[in-house]
Amino acid sequence: MIVVGVDGSHAGMEAACWAAREADLRGVPLRIANAIPAWACSTAQQGPYTSVAAWMRDGAAAVLGAATERVRAEAPRVPVDTAILAGDPRPALVEAALDADLLVLGNHGLGGFRGLLLGSVAYGVAGHAPCDVVVVREVPSTPRPEIVVGIDGSPACAKVLDFAFAEAALRGTGLRVVHAYSSLEAGGGFAPLPDDFDDEKVEVRMVREALAGRRERHPDVKVVEEVVRGHPVDVLRQASANADLLVIGSRGHGEFTGLVLGSVCQAMLHYATCPMVVVRAPEPTG
Repeated sequence: MIVVGVDGSHAGMEAACWAAREADLRGVPLRIANAIPAWACSTAQQGPYTSVAAWMRDGAAAVLGAATERVRAEAPRVPVDTAILAGDPRPALVEAALDADLLVLGNHGLGGFRGLLLGSVAYGVAGHAPCDVVVVREVPSTPRPEIVVGIDGSPACAKVLDFAFAEAALRGTGLRVVHAYSSLEAGGGFAPLPDDFDDEKVEVRMVREALAGRRERHPDVKVVEEVVRGHPVDVLRQASANADLLVIGSRGHGEFTGLVLGSVCQAMLHYATCPMVVVRAPEPTG
């Protein structure tokens, strides 16, 4: 099942349409959800706010109805149901996604402040959802025949690559594997590097080791390796400009334990120029 959160905004509707197409590809049902305050969900309460609560429920029903109509036009074969969630949309959506394969959100909604690139709901949910999260920041006007996946050599890359390969195979599209790195320099207490040390070769080897076995499991996926010296945010932002989808891990190499989202993931949530998947980090072992 795929869950998509909508709020009546254009971004939410774009997210619903994206989620419908994805559900159609996967052959799974779609649930469209809208959150309102918990006190407004009860139909039994009496008091001065009874009419306000009814107005909120009616508004949620209208938002869900409009999204359902768009979704059925976009992907008529997809089974669709709707849900009005009680409470703050961030924990409500996280809970709604407990049994979901994917949670889809618009990059900002009606509650976003002017000038913010990413809404608080999308940002808050991306780090806490029990499943992978898609933030639909901008849908290309015409399909682009490529998925971009960013890797950094961390253990979490395995899940990220598995998602990216499976998605590329599902869509019948190419896959660009992007790795950005900084040059190693002698000094800073480290032993001098050998004169023949080639950091690019080391990084290329890392990428090929990460891809080992996956090409054989997905022989129809055309893979392009891109190893670039530079900051990962700059490199991925540029790569996403020509992609239909960007896939990235929620946490990366060297991130602090207490961070919910890695710094690169946080930045790309703001700056990716296509829909972006945040692949949930694997549970720690031990």
